[in-house]
Amino acid sequence: MGQDGIHPRVMRELADELAKPLSIICHQSWLTSEVPDNCKLANVTPIHKQGAKEDPGNYRPVSLTSVLGKIMEQFILSAITQNLQDGQGLRPSQHGFRRGRSCLTNLITFYDQVTHLVDAGKAVDVVYLDFSKAFDTVSHSILLNKLAAHGLDKSTKSTLRWVRNCLDGQAQRVVVNGAASSWGQSPVVSLRGLCWADIY
Repeated sequence: MGQDGIHPRVMRELADELAKPLSIICHQSWLTSEVPDNCKLANVTPIHKQGAKEDPGNYRPVSLTSVLGKIMEQFILSAITQNLQDGQGLRPSQHGFRRGRSCLTNLITFYDQVTHLVDAGKAVDVVYLDFSKAFDTVSHSILLNKLAAHGLDKSTKSTLRWVRNCLDGQAQRVVVNGAASSWGQSPVVSLRGLCWADIY
């Protein structure tokens, strides 16, 4: 659950009753480019990955936002993705965060190309880069400029304004065992599902 305390299961079980009012709220939010304040708040919870539990480096922070915010973000994500695909903003080689593609399809394509080159007697050099924390430090202004450069402001001005409003005033707090820190400015780009590196 996010900071609003509404469990996703509640939304799922009441989907028939909530669909119409939520669609009105989401549509109005998009038309006015105003994101409800509670959708900009996130509880960050540490999830243990591996190793000693005493080492803070062995935890991955997970940002929990409101279910309504996630629903609205999915609508906006669809509009952005469609715009980028229509405008050729996403390369065919883009596998991450695209429907029908995954890390596995990326690896299969990569190994297919490498084996063809090796079979042809050509040398293959591979460079591995670790972009640890890269997506947690994306500049909001650069992101907005890149989205505008890819034509998002020409075709769907409301969408770009909505993203700008969504990023403005985001706040997060750390919650561990029911104890919460004070609210702080969120440095994280919250729109989930789109690999922002590929529009850079």
